[in-house]
Amino acid sequence: MKTLLSWLIYAIPAVWAVVLYLRRFRQRNREHQEALKASIEQGLMEPPSLHPIIDSTRCIGSSSCVKACPEDALGIINNKAELINAAHCIGHGACLPACPVDAIKLVFGTEKRGIDIPQVNPNFESNVPGIYIAGELGGMGLIRKCAEQGRQALDAIRAAIKPGTLEYDVVIIGAGPAGIAAGLGAIQYKLKYKLIEQEESLGGAVFHYPRNKIAMTAPVKLPLIGKVKMTEISKEKLLEFWNAVVKKTGLKIDFRERMEEIQRIEGGFTVKTQRGSYPACVVLLAIGRRGTPRKLNVPGEETSKVVYRLIDPEQYKGQRVLVVGGGDSALEAAVAIAEQKGSKVTLSYRSEAFSRVKEKNRTALKAAEETGRLRVMLKSSPTKIKPDLVTLKLEDKSVDIRNDAVIVCAGGELPTPLLKKIGVMFETKHGE
Repeated sequence: MKTLLSWLIYAIPAVWAVVLYLRRFRQRNREHQEALKASIEQGLMEPPSLHPIIDSTRCIGSSSCVKACPEDALGIINNKAELINAAHCIGHGACLPACPVDAIKLVFGTEKRGIDIPQVNPNFESNVPGIYIAGELGGMGLIRKCAEQGRQALDAIRAAIKPGTLEYDVVIIGAGPAGIAAGLGAIQYKLKYKLIEQEESLGGAVFHYPRNKIAMTAPVKLPLIGKVKMTEISKEKLLEFWNAVVKKTGLKIDFRERMEEIQRIEGGFTVKTQRGSYPACVVLLAIGRRGTPRKLNVPGEETSKVVYRLIDPEQYKGQRVLVVGGGDSALEAAVAIAEQKGSKVTLSYRSEAFSRVKEKNRTALKAAEETGRLRVMLKSSPTKIKPDLVTLKLEDKSVDIRNDAVIVCAGGELPTPLLKKIGVMFETKHGE
């Protein structure tokens, strides 16, 4: 009797633990299946950039990759990891080292949607001698590795050029992690450099993250700075770190300067921007894959009231705002501004329906519409922007709306045609 009692004392908690585990397992499996189904129905199964593919024959369903992913892009279905929210994945790559059985590899593109990646050799020089590519454009979206590539590319440039033959030894385009690391290397080696950035701030893709978004990184070695240890860090803290590095080292960055053309000249290249021309021995492209914001190309777009991303919804408190676009970023911007006291928002989209947006954004948009602070105008597009109003083409008629600010969320354009013009070759990746 005592033996039986002793057995029950230990067995009952163990059985109960197994029951709870199985219940949680089934619940998690059901939730992840529903998330996958929703992504498929909403057309959100094409990842925008670097993303994981899982070898199901090796995956043991440990969930370590799911826990490591800060975007909730991965889930466990039938004891195997799957990419259930592909559109959420932005290439952190935290899942790769988290997998205990090496069942994950990171790739660009899918069978349906290829991504163009420039041909780059091991020293980061493209097929065009003197044109170097590092970071996200070259196929690497991870912050640590982008910075490492920028450092290594500058090492290769230093070994390849004869300093002082042109006004600049190197023109670096882009002030994300790769561009900053390369700029620090140029200072370290006493090279004449020009670092330009089309945005008003450094950071590259991180600059475009929403407020307080977690940026995954890892220890990185920077010229002049040495090894820096970072793990999970918010967007704001990471940008604060990069700005402190710039201040400490005296790194010079020319903001709001966009590369418009690269021309061959004797002994190197001339990089042309809207501000001037810069002859250099070599050019390092350290730009991201967001590209230059796609513009509306309508009269008045050049005015200061027009911007191409939402930084802080509170700055539009009490204003009449037009948001242009039909993707998640447009819906999120419109809803966030509509939540500000006294704001009135119009969301203009040229198509008749929002096709590739997350369900939570559809729901939030509908709720904001019901409050009366947000109006959706489908099958419409701006034709003229004036200081106090915007003219929209709504089907076959023109409509004027009172307006204080315009936010264009229409995606970006990579300089692929420009690079192809000077001979840079690209490969289309389909899950490679």
